Amino acid sequence: MASVVLERTGRLFISLQQIQEFPRMLTQAAPSMPGTVRDTEVPHYFRQSFVFTGYRPLHQHWRYYFLSIFQRHNETINIWTHLLALFIFLFKLLQLSAEVDFVRDPHSWPLLVLLVSSLTYTACSVAAHLLAGKSELCHYTFYFLDYVGVAQYQFGSAVVHFYYAVDEDLHRQVQGVFMPLAALLCVLSCLGSCCGNYCAHSQPSWVRNVAQVTPSALAYVWDSSPVFLRLWSWTSAREDPAMLYHIGQVVFFLSSGFFFTCPLPERCFLGRCDFLGQSHQLFHVLISCCTLSQIHATYLDFVGRRDLYRHLHGSYEAALFLGLYVFTLLACTLVMAFMRRRIQQTLDAKNKHN
Repeated sequence: MASVVLERTGRLFISLQQIQEFPRMLTQAAPSMPGTVRDTEVPHYFRQSFVFTGYRPLHQHWRYYFLSIFQRHNETINIWTHLLALFIFLFKLLQLSAEVDFVRDPHSWPLLVLLVSSLTYTACSVAAHLLAGKSELCHYTFYFLDYVGVAQYQFGSAVVHFYYAVDEDLHRQVQGVFMPLAALLCVLSCLGSCCGNYCAHSQPSWVRNVAQVTPSALAYVWDSSPVFLRLWSWTSAREDPAMLYHIGQVVFFLSSGFFFTCPLPERCFLGRCDFLGQSHQLFHVLISCCTLSQIHATYLDFVGRRDLYRHLHGSYEAALFLGLYVFTLLACTLVMAFMRRRIQQTLDAKNKHN
């Protein structure tokens, strides 16, 4: 027994030594990492409104951008907020996997779609904020990837709201329309976001806002309509405990939408929010809280409304929605590939002209 304890203590000591070595290893790599620059030293398409410093220089080695996750720059908090959210959602997936039979219970597949789409959008967001600063082509490519992730999360939300949160009356009215329209809005949202980013620096800012916000807003209203109708008729938390979390997800989402469209507080505190306090950072935190509330609400609906959704949905519908999720993923990927090709052609023409 004593030898086992000593062996485990030795392993722990070695692990602690390895952890202590990590800052030294990072310091050795740091001299090759150039410092950040001002907004005037990067192309206009990299600049963020009311953020003047902390930009990473372009055309560095890929290692620089990966290691910049530990560097202080104006994207550091954006990276870490969604990286931490990614770990939290992964933990929720592992936690629920111990309680839910995702393999043999088809009625659990919409919940699985929500969890996977939550992991997807946070992972794509981390990749965009971490790697998009390498070049103009990388900027557009990784942010297009980010929009694919967001669109998939929109569709994942539509699936769980229609499958678990819908009431019988609404289901009767929209059962043949809800998911196909949700899939269409998902793809249009991805296309609108890509086009908005592509045209952002050649068109007025309102053009980008219309292209990006309008399809997403329409998708949110449609995808969340089952939740809105339940909120309208909700009477007691004892009768429907999931509604508290549904209220939370709505409040967090609307708050995140405000900070996504309004550059506050950096507009009021010029130069003081270049590292911490940007509106997009607050957007990340709030949308992550929205997703976490949504996962809790969906799980409570999955457990508490089983008789209702088994009555409303045949076992084949879960497989159909799973297939539709894959279809929208492929469609959004094609949109991303098409827009990236347009960008590549534009850049090639620009280089030939120069």
